[in-house]
Amino acid sequence: MLHTPSGGAGHGTAAADSGLMSIGTVLTMLRDEFPEVTISKIRFLESEGLVEPQRTPSGYRKFSAQDVERLGHVLRMQRDHYLPLKVIREYLDALERGEPLRLPVLGRQRDAEDGEERFIVFLGETEEPVAARLGRSELLAAVGIEEEQLAEWESYGLVSPLEDGAYDAEAVTVATLLLELGRSGIEPRHLRAMKAAADREAGLVDQVVAPLRRHRNPQTRAHAEARTKELAGLTVKLHAALVRSALGVRLP
Repeated sequence: MLHTPSGGAGHGTAAADSGLMSIGTVLTMLRDEFPEVTISKIRFLESEGLVEPQRTPSGYRKFSAQDVERLGHVLRMQRDHYLPLKVIREYLDALERGEPLRLPVLGRQRDAEDGEERFIVFLGETEEPVAARLGRSELLAAVGIEEEQLAEWESYGLVSPLEDGAYDAEAVTVATLLLELGRSGIEPRHLRAMKAAADREAGLVDQVVAPLRRHRNPQTRAHAEARTKELAGLTVKLHAALVRSALGVRLP
């Protein structure tokens, strides 16, 4: 069993030890610490396997004190560490099995090849980091924006989810930069030309690399990824140099 953490989710669990609770009661208890939580959020966490409440014969959810405690852990790890739900679920399941684990951390790591910083999930003391994949709520929390702002960026094609609906580390980076530009008065509608230019640059790189991807030789196909990264890095550097030249400034 998980140890009860400090915070709002732990305050009401002792009083509920003698019986099961409705989702409305759980919502009231959690809102002491997580005022933004909603019934829809709790249902979503259930659908993602983060909590498994019991069901009455008529289908109503009934939560135990341990369920509320686990929900508190999930919401706290989202809020404080911006971790993907899959990572949170695996961590809590392992913790309940009694396996000693270091808390997963979503952080930045500088790529040794291109020098770019990317968001990475560190899962343990000796494990290799894995590329961060975030759900919509994690992306909102990681960047510190509201749903309406993300929806606007998506309407202009500036931020896009992957095919499965998750977001990768680059989406966090793009959203963070969009937020910074917005503070200077540069709105999404101003960036349509930049997005179009990026799409054209990506198309040019893809056109060069496409023959390698279609090659019968597996080594040649594997080389396509490295070649893509190389050309992408060169186009980014060229773009930055052209902007500096046009503005007549030197950037760090």
